[in-house]
Amino acid sequence: MYELLSTSDRQQWLMASLRRQPLIIVLRPKESDLTGPFLLSLLCQRLDQLVDLGVHHIEIAWMDHSRWSALIAAIRLRHPTLQLGVASVTSQRGLQAVIDLDLPYAMSPLLDQDLVSMAQQHNCCLVPGVMTPTEIRQAMVLGCHVVKLFPAVVLGLDYHHQISAPMGDLPFMIAAGGLSVADLDPWLSAGYDAIALGRGVLSTANAIADLSHWLT
Repeated sequence: MYELLSTSDRQQWLMASLRRQPLIIVLRPKESDLTGPFLLSLLCQRLDQLVDLGVHHIEIAWMDHSRWSALIAAIRLRHPTLQLGVASVTSQRGLQAVIDLDLPYAMSPLLDQDLVSMAQQHNCCLVPGVMTPTEIRQAMVLGCHVVKLFPAVVLGLDYHHQISAPMGDLPFMIAAGGLSVADLDPWLSAGYDAIALGRGVLSTANAIADLSHWLT
């Protein structure tokens, strides 16, 4: 589906999709999700719940496990319209798995020039993690039009405003790390382009109700 798109095209596609719904939910598989029947797994239940709520973008954390790719294939089969990405890509092995599966995009918690170069060579959209103005500028120079500000909760709500004046134009910025459903509107209003939340968003009935309310 995505094999004919260039890295730049994939970045533009991701930005356009996130402008329609500026939310990503990140899920980390457990051992039981990988070894047992997918349809009986907690991860499958979580995915079904999120899709039913109307979530469009979900990331599955990369794991160096023999059945990880099979898990991704099962997810795509069950939810073919889901915009599925991969989180926590920090190695060439993990990035190669994303490339082999022709997934729309992957995210990393760090800025690694070798990983960015590898992704570009294979027309893969890799969103690097950045924290400082220097890292943000380096990512832009490397051709990354989308970055992940991580960990966002450490840097604070006003960080985007504080760096936008001296730096000028900023890349499309996804805030991630330590945020909750209650942070969605304040952080989006503060200038961040999208927000990534962890699986804790489904930890309580109140959190699920809050997410449902925000989505509608």
